[in-house]
Amino acid sequence: MASKKLMNSVAGCADDALAGLVACNPNLQLLQGYRVVLRSDLDSLKGRVALLSGGGSGHEPAHAGFIGKGMLTGVIAGAVFTAPAVGSILAAIRTVAQVGTVGILLIVKNYTGDRLNFGLAREQARAEGIPVEMVVIGDDCAFTTVKKAGRRGLCGTVLIHKVAGALAEAGVGLKEITERVNVVAKAMGTLGVSLSFCSVPGSSKPTFNLAADEVELGLGIHGEPGVRRIKMASADQIVALMLDHMTNSSSVSHVSVQSGSSVVLMVNNLGGLSVLELGIVADAAVRTLEGRGVKVARALVGTFMSSLEMPGLSLTLLLVDEPLLKLIDAETTASAWPNTPKVSVTGRKRTRAAPSRPSEAPDFTTEGLLSKRMALVLERVCTTLLDLEEYLNALDRVSGDGDCGTTHSRAARAIQEQLREGPPPASPAKMLSELSLLLLEKMGGSSGALYGLFLTAAAQPLKASTDLPAWSAAMDAGLEAMKKYGKAAPGDRTMLDSLWAAGQELQALRHPNANLFHILTKAVESAEAAAQATKDMTAGAGRASYISSMKLDQPDPGAVAAAAILRAILEVLQNLESL
Repeated sequence: MASKKLMNSVAGCADDALAGLVACNPNLQLLQGYRVVLRSDLDSLKGRVALLSGGGSGHEPAHAGFIGKGMLTGVIAGAVFTAPAVGSILAAIRTVAQVGTVGILLIVKNYTGDRLNFGLAREQARAEGIPVEMVVIGDDCAFTTVKKAGRRGLCGTVLIHKVAGALAEAGVGLKEITERVNVVAKAMGTLGVSLSFCSVPGSSKPTFNLAADEVELGLGIHGEPGVRRIKMASADQIVALMLDHMTNSSSVSHVSVQSGSSVVLMVNNLGGLSVLELGIVADAAVRTLEGRGVKVARALVGTFMSSLEMPGLSLTLLLVDEPLLKLIDAETTASAWPNTPKVSVTGRKRTRAAPSRPSEAPDFTTEGLLSKRMALVLERVCTTLLDLEEYLNALDRVSGDGDCGTTHSRAARAIQEQLREGPPPASPAKMLSELSLLLLEKMGGSSGALYGLFLTAAAQPLKASTDLPAWSAAMDAGLEAMKKYGKAAPGDRTMLDSLWAAGQELQALRHPNANLFHILTKAVESAEAAAQATKDMTAGAGRASYISSMKLDQPDPGAVAAAAILRAILEVLQNLESL
């Protein structure tokens, strides 16, 4: 099924997109009557070489996003995935020539329509006496054997815009720019991969179909299928496969990257990949290249040449030396070119030592039995939360983003990892403080912050005493901290409801001769009843407060989790007491 499009009309979408770009960028102008965007300071180019590029729309920010000082002079756009008209290309050439430029270079991606239309416009312009050269960029690494049509032009074309733009800005002549750009283009390769299709505006069908467990390797930027379908795998595995394919010396379209090579890496979003996924892929690409002895001189990560809303990416490798790096690093005002540090990625220290923790008073309460009991309690809590993961997620989907169970499971696994490294402190105050730090760091989300607040505050009364009244005071301190910073109150349909109900019962621990297990049992039962009661409450805090109460017919997942934790603690303590 084709995706929805937010536009005024299919016929006018390319024009409207260019109009929006120009409306928001005073450095750009539209050429009246044509689908052409030009630098607004054209007169400043007198005596210099001008650079024109373009192609079908749907690849934004390419190509108009790369217009600016130090990159392109102008861009000619076609309809979506359609080569621009010869008349528009010729109009752009004439306009640029009339301001006194000394030559014009057309940078064209290797697709039949683009080659034909730009080529015809070039011949007509040359017949008029305008000095025009054309370079055809084919950086596709997908095909392993020679194709009559040659390699397709992909995201590497943007690097050619940058190199040519830097040369033109430096006053280099048309002939030399053309020659140097052709050399650079031969040292470059790009490969794309997609998780799904894109759909062209006005079309009721996707450009291709993929099974749920398949990935398309080696596709182009017009929604055309690739050269191979592979099974879905991890980001590390897919990136390694892509780099293997790109650098395989038995392929006629490979890029000759090997150990000791220095490269510019581009990680390009094809339009629909999340920024989170793009970062994961970028990390995998840098690690894999460096693991093979390749120096990553620069890494450009973002959306440079898209394919509408396609959820995929492409990797580009350009072999570089210091002179070529200076051209990549040269200043540009093009809005879509990233502000990348002009230093090597490889060889840079990527981590800083964490600050040392404040020194703590010696812990003299190190009885082994108490520490073992605490470990048993924590293990049961972790097992309980892991078992509840899917149930809590299902509850959370009613009013949140469906990750409450995942968040609690993340906390459980972090605690289990900590227990594998060694037993917990025997001091209750120290144990709660360490748990607080662990959950704040590993659990994440508002739940992590709330548990962290609760445990930090609860630890304070236990520093002076660990008798039963101190545990009641600890519960009160934790609840007050949650109320103060979480802005929730009992009855707001949050995890506080369960904990508050338990806390009221635990007040009985302050009485002389208090029966610990009788009180704990009542506290857990009250917490469980309060958790179930939340399904009839109107949410007054948290994400659920933004949802109509009529939709909330399930208990709050945070309250359910808190009650389950208390139940797990009680059961372990009862088992230990019976031994």
